[in-house]
Amino acid sequence: MNIVLFDDRHYENLLPLAFTRPVAEIRVGILTITKKWEKWFGQKCSWLTRGNLQAKFPANQTDDNLFINGGLLPDRELVEIIGNLELNEILLKDGHILAARLGMLKMESLMAGLQENIKTLEFEGFISRIIYPWDIFTLNGMELEKDFQLLTQGRKSAPLCSTVGVTGKEKVFLEEGAKIEFATLNATSGPVYIGKNAEIMEGSHIRGPFALLEDSQVKMGAKIYGPTTIGPRCKIGGELNNVVVFGFSNKSHDGFIGNSVIGEWCNIGADTNSSNLKNNYADVKVWSYPHGKFISTGLQFCGLIMGDHSKCGINTMFNTGTVVGVNCNIFGDGFPRTFIPDFSWGGPQGFTVFETEKAFEVAGKVMERRGIQLTEDDKNILREIFQLTDSFRKF
Repeated sequence: MNIVLFDDRHYENLLPLAFTRPVAEIRVGILTITKKWEKWFGQKCSWLTRGNLQAKFPANQTDDNLFINGGLLPDRELVEIIGNLELNEILLKDGHILAARLGMLKMESLMAGLQENIKTLEFEGFISRIIYPWDIFTLNGMELEKDFQLLTQGRKSAPLCSTVGVTGKEKVFLEEGAKIEFATLNATSGPVYIGKNAEIMEGSHIRGPFALLEDSQVKMGAKIYGPTTIGPRCKIGGELNNVVVFGFSNKSHDGFIGNSVIGEWCNIGADTNSSNLKNNYADVKVWSYPHGKFISTGLQFCGLIMGDHSKCGINTMFNTGTVVGVNCNIFGDGFPRTFIPDFSWGGPQGFTVFETEKAFEVAGKVMERRGIQLTEDDKNILREIFQLTDSFRKF
């Protein structure tokens, strides 16, 4: 079977993070959702996503396709049931499509409400699924445990240096080339996974569950509480608690970020802090793109949601439940607003529009430092985001 991960209508709830990627390309735990399914099924997956993303994330369809909901997080029971679907069968949970085995182009018809000769099955078990941005950090601990088992089972860790203070060593795994000197690792509350050529510098204190992906760095003296995931090629310092950083982003200096999700190609300025708890201990509300207003998360702890390519200057103060869109540049004294629309430039004293060509110039320079090119597909995606979010930029 050919496996395709599809976006359903719930992708809008995951904006701004889903503006620049299919839902399955979200990282939660150690792996992206795409990589999880690829590990379970032992084959590559493609994506059935929205038009503005499909050029960069193409769909491969054949006469026999296993379509899987891109926000669905796999486990053994779910993989077994989905893998045993027959042609023209779909798996549902409370009216939502979890998976379908269909011929070419039939998934589009199914999502449009056209069902012919389709057998439906109801999944009775528990499912874990990403629907809202805060699901990413709330489910991160459980997914870290699952991914750790998936990646390390039957394998031997690279050796730990004798200068490292470690508790729960059996739950610590280092990939080839990982470096740790004069730091402490505590894996008693969850596993610690250090990716290929990643580095934890001297004086850092790490409490699991924690994952540091390939070529990333934890700077000297960092304090990190799990469950936290740092994606590939990041630089991280200061204090973090229950944070997911997708990759290629920097928070190199002191300052606190908690219960947050940071996209790719972001930069957090020195001494930036985000509040993750309201002074009155009330549930946190955050901006919802599809609702066009602030909605309750049902959570007492919720910090910062930051879309790709956004930056903030030194001493930035983010209030509880702040949502920053794609390609924002934030600076200045005081607390900025708790929803900063995509392509905004400014801070508490006011915002102007961050025009696309200037944004491309910055993004190109940032990506070039990592040896990656800003492509025309990337630019087309960002141009469409600029157009889609125009109504929010009423400065």
